Amino acid sequence: QVQLVESGGGLVQPGGSLSLSCAASGSIIYTMNWYRQAPGKPRDFVAQITIGARRTYIDSGKDRFTLSKASAKNTVYVQMNSLKPEATAVFYCRVFGGAPPLTYWGQGARVSVSS
Repeated sequence: QVQLVESGGGLVQPGGSLSLSCAASGSIIYTMNWYRQAPGKPRDFVAQITIGARRTYIDSGKDRFTLSKASAKNTVYVQMNSLKPEATAVFYCRVFGGAPPLTYWGQGARVSVSS
């Protein structure tokens, strides 16, 4: 079984930056993803990094979000720059891994963008 621990949420001013991390315990992790859920809206895909370090971003995040990972620690980071108020959301980490491979969700990290 895989357990996830997210950290790094908080309050940031418009135009500011914030970094989130997601640490996965357990065995092999194939993909690590970030999703976000804005108030009153469904949960949407933000970015993914695979075991081979291939990265995928939503179109609106390609210039502002950067994924990285520490493979030895099964930890993924997302650096978010030039944040706008509409980015306010709870960000969730989702991973696919373990043995047998299953999907796991983190507890969520709240990001608030406001002056």
